[in-house]
Amino acid sequence: MAGACREVVIDFELLRRQNEMVVKELCVASTTASEKFRFKSPYKIADHGSTDNDINWAEGHIVYSDCHAVVTEALASFAHL
Repeated sequence: MAGACREVVIDFELLRRQNEMVVKELCVASTTASEKFRFKSPYKIADHGSTDNDINWAEGHIVYSDCHAVVTEALASFAHL
């Protein structure tokens, strides 16, 4: 997300697994652009999801282990968060 905009909003949906929070969907948005990322499940478990927020473990296109790299790259053009 390139541009001169210095303000950004980070919105994310997560699933709780025991004492762990797993980011399932993340959106990085500014006044000029937005990017949405959906992560694959980091665990091999039966397909299930949440009826409250329509998030399903089976959905996603980014390997969960790449979460940090994806977020770092998406926020690289913003000097202050």
